[in-house]
Amino acid sequence: MAAWLLLGTTLGTAQTPGPQPPTLTMPSVAGDDLYLFYCASCHGRDAKGTGPVAPALRVAPADLTVLAQRNGGTFPRDRVFRFVANGGSLPSGAHGSNAMPIWGPIFVALDPSAERAVLRIERIVDYVQSKQAARR
Repeated sequence: MAAWLLLGTTLGTAQTPGPQPPTLTMPSVAGDDLYLFYCASCHGRDAKGTGPVAPALRVAPADLTVLAQRNGGTFPRDRVFRFVANGGSLPSGAHGSNAMPIWGPIFVALDPSAERAVLRIERIVDYVQSKQAARR
């Protein structure tokens, strides 16, 4: 009986976990980190809509560097925030459809804090604003 107990306890501790699934939450709230983690796969590291996943999508990701140009030279911050948080389309036609994930509920589900979800979206919008191309 003692052998069974010993065997039972060693089996339990000898097991090693298999590969762990990738994390879905970026612990950083820096805009560039968030953008690279959540957005770059579709929109590209350069924000021009040429991420590695872009060819597989039915709707091409937007070139996020021209949002201000398409809005008379002013970055449409509130509209971009609402689009990222709630979905929809920008009047400029920059995204074209609601095929992009609606990040507001996703961020709240990953880290159930509305304040942190809003902060994440604000920082992503800040980063996208920083990537605006110089007006020609």
